[in-house]
Amino acid sequence: MSPRARPDPVQVVKQRRDAALTALVDGVPYIRFLGIQFDRRGDELTAIMPFDEKLIGNPILPALHGGATAAFLEVTAIIGLSWNLLWSEIESGAFDAEALAGGQMPRLPRTVDFTVDYLRSGLPRDAYARARVTRAGRRYGSVHVEAWQDNRDRPFAQAQGHFVMPRKDG
Repeated sequence: MSPRARPDPVQVVKQRRDAALTALVDGVPYIRFLGIQFDRRGDELTAIMPFDEKLIGNPILPALHGGATAAFLEVTAIIGLSWNLLWSEIESGAFDAEALAGGQMPRLPRTVDFTVDYLRSGLPRDAYARARVTRAGRRYGSVHVEAWQDNRDRPFAQAQGHFVMPRKDG
C-alpha cells in the first residue's frame, strides 16, 4: 500500500486561490475603472462595487446609473462563471497563477445575451452581488445574478446571462 500524498497546507491553498482571483480581476481594466472588488469565502464570491460619484446616473434622486448597474451584474456573472471553471484547477495545484499574473489571461466566457431586471433605484452607497451558475457545459454557460445594497433579501437588480464558454485548447 503506497502512502497518500500529503495535501498542500491550508495557507498555500489560500494563497493560490487569492492569487488566481486577483490576477483574473486585475486583468480586466473595466473592472478596475468601476472599482469592483471580490470577497472570496471558499468557492463563493461576492462582488462589491464601492460607491463613487461617477456611478450616479440621476443626480436629482440620486440613483446609480443603469449602465453601471448592468455592467456590475455582467462583470459579476463573467467572473463568477470563470471562477467556477478554474476552481478544480486551482484546487488541484494545476493552475499556473504566475502565468496569469504575468499577463497570460485565460479566455473569459463571451456574452450571448444578458437581461437585466431593474427592481428599484440603486442608492448612492456600496452595492453587492452574487452570481449563481445554473449551467456550465463545454460550450455554453448560464448565470443568474442578484445585486443588493443594505439587505440581501431586497435586491435592487437581477440579471440572467448566457455565455459561450472558452475553448480549453486556446
